[in-house]
Amino acid sequence: MRRLGDAGDTGDAGTARDDGGVAEKNSGRRPAAPCRRTVLGLAGALTASLTAPRAAAAPRRLPAQDPPGPQAPAAEAPFDLSLPSTRWIAEKPLHHTTVMQSFGFDESRRHIYAVQLISGGVQLPGESRAYTHAERSLAGDLCMNRLSWDGTLLDRMYLKGFGHGTVMAVEDARADSGPVTLWTECDANPVSGYGRAIGRFPYAAGTVLHSTDPAVSLHWALPGTTNNTAALDQDSRRLLLRYAIGGFRRYALFDLDAFTAGRYVRRADFAQPGTELALPFQGMTLHGDYAYQMLGHSHDPDSPPPDRGDTLLYCIDVRTGEVVQQVRSDTVYALNLREPEGLAVLRSEGPRLCMGYASGPVGARKLSVYTLE
Repeated sequence: MRRLGDAGDTGDAGTARDDGGVAEKNSGRRPAAPCRRTVLGLAGALTASLTAPRAAAAPRRLPAQDPPGPQAPAAEAPFDLSLPSTRWIAEKPLHHTTVMQSFGFDESRRHIYAVQLISGGVQLPGESRAYTHAERSLAGDLCMNRLSWDGTLLDRMYLKGFGHGTVMAVEDARADSGPVTLWTECDANPVSGYGRAIGRFPYAAGTVLHSTDPAVSLHWALPGTTNNTAALDQDSRRLLLRYAIGGFRRYALFDLDAFTAGRYVRRADFAQPGTELALPFQGMTLHGDYAYQMLGHSHDPDSPPPDRGDTLLYCIDVRTGEVVQQVRSDTVYALNLREPEGLAVLRSEGPRLCMGYASGPVGARKLSVYTLE
């Protein structure tokens, strides 16, 4: 890792398309709200296999000889996505002026981590020149921000060659147990800038970390796939991987400890719901037996009523791949540029489902977080 100094911030980006032609986010986000439990019924499409993703089939299960993975607490019900949300953090700046891509919590230390693409015009230690925002986006260069519990910026580190930061996760630990461990996409595809692997690494304020650095544990769980992102549920010790193959988006469920050790046995594998809508993917998280995903474009508050944007929230049963609930969310629709950006679960205070949003004009993007219980 290299130590870094301050650099100027300029630039921003909008929604980009990933390798498979499905819209992926590449811009800032704004918080949305967490929802507490109620099971509603909507059926989702399942797909047959990696080689025939259009065919309907049950999720992939463990081979008979494999021991069962950790199970979610039986009493845990899904969040009710139709409930109103509560504002927690309102329009806080990050180190760069680009939008937040995703966020996560270190609950033991009461820190929030938020990742964004590096602004244009920044030259980092060891670089021969400053790069444009477009160059940073294609290279997968990110800025990881650490914030206080009220959203105040504390410090940051840079990640080079990682990806777009579409999803991130924090491996929570005791406050006295050393550096916090973060998970993001990694090994950026030079064609798209999206990650082909999952990276696990310690946060080190004021440094520049390359994806090839020995401090990064790289996980190519499904070789040949791209757009890899991961969400963690530390209570059930499971990891949800989103990936792309042959232009299709899928989810795969793993045991977290086995995944960390390099044993990649899928507990389930199913098609991502909602891809037929061609909406930008804006985040996901995992809690108990349920995954949550957010889709949607940025929304202009000057749009005439009743247009309140196209942000959609999904609750998905990871045991079956079926959609339990799908809700159109108009949380904070009146913000100046509302773009959904990230989902995370706050476990110790609720639990609460937290939704991120970006707002503000180009060159002055801000972060907000809303919660549902």
